[in-house]
Amino acid sequence: MATVSSVLAELKSKAAENIRAIYLRHGAPPDETLGVRAADMKAVARSIRKQQALACELYETGIFEAMYLAGLVADGSLLTRSQLDSWAEKTAGRPMIFECTVPWLTVENPHARELARHWIGSRKEHVAAAGWCTWSGLVAVTPDEKLDLAEIEGLLESIPKKIGKAPNRVRSTMNSFVIAVGTYVAPLLKKAIAVAEKLGDVDVDVGDTACEIPNARERIAKAQAGGRAGVKRKTIRC
Repeated sequence: MATVSSVLAELKSKAAENIRAIYLRHGAPPDETLGVRAADMKAVARSIRKQQALACELYETGIFEAMYLAGLVADGSLLTRSQLDSWAEKTAGRPMIFECTVPWLTVENPHARELARHWIGSRKEHVAAAGWCTWSGLVAVTPDEKLDLAEIEGLLESIPKKIGKAPNRVRSTMNSFVIAVGTYVAPLLKKAIAVAEKLGDVDVDVGDTACEIPNARERIAKAQAGGRAGVKRKTIRC
């Protein structure tokens, strides 16, 4: 039976310094990052599938790869609201965790909408960014008829006024939300395009990385051209 110690040992055996350097450039904490490729983490995840308790223990280690692995293994629908709140709080300095892992799990949870609402109001960059990413995930997988379109339209309209003063990664995730609405919510396509045109190119410091912040209007147009506008996803996990 796998344990936290055995999983960490396996992760350490797959670590590489060049991968660690990439993660550090993306903001991962030096003292809690091993350097394991995502493909290798996915292989480990397959070996401990459906072990919810183990996933929760791995997340609590604070080690970047263990937290990411927990997101691959855990069932978000089984986590409590307080657990998800705690997990979001622990993501400081870990963009891949607050923009991917926590939203992946939260979108599966019955409390997703209320958590997203709560988080985007946080003064903490990592929590607010997790909230906007959760909203993006919700609009991507939820049928339009089950969305509160007025609420989402209100969120869209708030972004041009707020984005300039928002923290760095929150600006990025607000921009991503506009793209998500324009790509996945057919009734709000025109509104999303109008907001995207107001935003133009969003200024985000991506550090010493090759990352680029997409132009929302161009990304929505690309989805339209590819016939993907309004087509929902089954999951936001990748």
